[in-house]
Amino acid sequence: MSQDKNKNRVSARERIQEAQRREQQAAKRRQRIVVAVSAVAVLALAGGVAVAVNSASNKDDKASAAASAALVVPANASGENGTVITYGKADAPHTMEIYEDFRCPVCKHFEAANGETVKKLTEDGRIKVNFHLAAFLDKNLGGKGSRTALAAAGAALNEGVDKFKAFHDVLYANQPDEREDGFGDVDHILDLAGQVPGLKTDAFVKAVTDKTYAPWAAKVSDAFNGSGVTGTPTVKVDGKTVTLFAGNAVVSPEQFTAQVKQAAGLQ
Repeated sequence: MSQDKNKNRVSARERIQEAQRREQQAAKRRQRIVVAVSAVAVLALAGGVAVAVNSASNKDDKASAAASAALVVPANASGENGTVITYGKADAPHTMEIYEDFRCPVCKHFEAANGETVKKLTEDGRIKVNFHLAAFLDKNLGGKGSRTALAAAGAALNEGVDKFKAFHDVLYANQPDEREDGFGDVDHILDLAGQVPGLKTDAFVKAVTDKTYAPWAAKVSDAFNGSGVTGTPTVKVDGKTVTLFAGNAVVSPEQFTAQVKQAAGLQ
């Protein structure tokens, strides 16, 4: 009997030690994720070439969507299950796919350098832009800024595609340090929305405050996670990946335009 008790005590101790070992390994993995993404921010601010790596699980987003009884898809959403935002002429023969996360500092650098060029490339009706938005930095760094900004972008999209694009541009122009989670503050998001003429309707404010499009934002994030794209920003034209950085700098508008036209066969 005493030997059995000793065996049970040893077994219990081994189970506890194994559980502790697994938790230590998990903690190390989480720390590596935070360090890697923080390094992205440092490189980006220094003008270095980097992309934010999507290493997050989408379990939280799925749980959020499942917890909501009603999934409200914004007017003007496109793509499968309304998870894509199309800017430009819907029947344009060529498609530019842009994959971004509103908290991604490297996305901000790309938008600052070539955001206006993206708009210009849609003006003759030959190229449209499909935005695929992510929220993985919330899980990598903690907080809710990516999801909150994405849900607010859904409210803007409901007001109109042009309103979405203008709000999208304002968010990137005013992006906080991604570790501060500034976009997690709804009041701050609403203040930024005030920079877009005509956006802050009563319906928009209510949708942002009530988080009407949070379940939709979770679906959009799920779609990004299932896209096979592993980092932001990523740009593809008719399925061909466009190079966004040259050396330690973002490609110039002229370089970006040339790549887009070549990929679309417009040269």
